[in-house]
Amino acid sequence: MFIKSKYIVLENRVLENGALEINDGKIKAILENSENITEYIDYGDSIIGPGFVDTHIHGYSGHDIMDKNVEGLKVISNEILKTGVTSFLPTTLTDTTENLNEIVKIIGDNKENCRGAKIRGIFLEGPFFSLKYKGAQNPDCFSIPDIKKLKKWQELSGGIIKKIAIAPELEGSEDFIKEAKKLGIYVAIGHTDASYNQAKSAVDAGANIFVHTYNAMSPLHHRKPGVVGAALTLNNDVYAELICDGHHVHPVAADVLIKCKGTKNVALITDCMMAGGMNDGNYKLGNFDVKVEDGTAKLESGNLAGSILKLKDGLKNLINWGIASPFEAIQMASLVPAKSVGIDDICGKIELGREADLVILDNNYDIKAVYLDGKKID
Repeated sequence: MFIKSKYIVLENRVLENGALEINDGKIKAILENSENITEYIDYGDSIIGPGFVDTHIHGYSGHDIMDKNVEGLKVISNEILKTGVTSFLPTTLTDTTENLNEIVKIIGDNKENCRGAKIRGIFLEGPFFSLKYKGAQNPDCFSIPDIKKLKKWQELSGGIIKKIAIAPELEGSEDFIKEAKKLGIYVAIGHTDASYNQAKSAVDAGANIFVHTYNAMSPLHHRKPGVVGAALTLNNDVYAELICDGHHVHPVAADVLIKCKGTKNVALITDCMMAGGMNDGNYKLGNFDVKVEDGTAKLESGNLAGSILKLKDGLKNLINWGIASPFEAIQMASLVPAKSVGIDDICGKIELGREADLVILDNNYDIKAVYLDGKKID
């Protein structure tokens, strides 16, 4: 099967008027032109890009990862696929050790049973966080970093935990980061009141991601640059997550982050909770009651509680705000997040021999079609 379009987004360039040959679910050839092809699917002046990669997502379509429900996990996988996400990291919340034991095992045991967006690992958001910036996390379950717990979770998951977030001001953080890296787990900085120096020390120890940058972290002050200051300035293979729903981060602040770090170091995420794809109303995020209205999910306190963002809309917002080009925005929704957790060898870009997981975007950057393993999704 051949598919062609005016634009095909590759890793380092945009191929114009080219085509892709797909065979047995994989990309067999990338053709510089389509002149000699007689039978093909023509997407006209649309954009063919790699499937999106969401490395921070808690739920969707009425289900939450923390529900400990296999069918709910399958629904999330199936429904986010329709939004262009072909790979994701199911993301947990702070909870008891026993519940996290059970949840990571459920995800690991059912990784291959989800036939929609592919589970490429697990992101543990907590429980090693700071009380001051608890956000929508349960402070009753906070603790200092414990590598024995992480090793147990990795064992129970079947070795698929890819990322864990911690507050680096907590006792033992640097040793924890170094040991986590030995397990092949990427360490992120989030829900933290750390100083700039503490954040930098964490990065020097091996941490490489800032969780939903600007949110739930010590802010930038001209005498105390804080975690935000570290996120803006530490650029050697250090990535910053960004929620581009227009509620979590003002477009100007998003622009500042991208100007400081460059588009190759900013990963679009959703931080989406169970109300994603649903109507306004009352929902849950872990143990918390959440009200969704006017495009936001909020706790009773008024604080934001995750988002209801679709990754495709975050990408579109970046372009419409004039912050990134379509090429850059697509990379920030696919290759950059994949690189941040070391899964760019299996997803995030169009390349020979790769699984043909693709999105087709129209002139307005809306989803026109999604392909998974070379098959168009209805």
